[in-house]
Amino acid sequence: HSDLPVYVKGVQSEEDVYRSLESGAGGIWVSNHGGRQLDGGPAAFDSLQYVAEAVDKRAPIVFDSGVRRGQHVFKAIASGADLVAIGRPVIY
Repeated sequence: HSDLPVYVKGVQSEEDVYRSLESGAGGIWVSNHGGRQLDGGPAAFDSLQYVAEAVDKRAPIVFDSGVRRGQHVFKAIASGADLVAIGRPVIY
């Protein structure tokens, strides 16, 4: 009922990418929602390069999780993110 793009958040594998894009996702959001500490899931940054390769520039990629300083932003962009979301530094 809307023309707004839908981003799928929590994508961490190639399979997640394929399912998301096949379902019409307008973008991919790589994040673990802080779950690595709770359930032993992978760190979002460890998944970013593989997700970016699977997306292959077919959709924008947003990255968050563990971004605390400028060098983290540059590393995420170098690893395939189009946009890096920061939350914690703003709070501090």
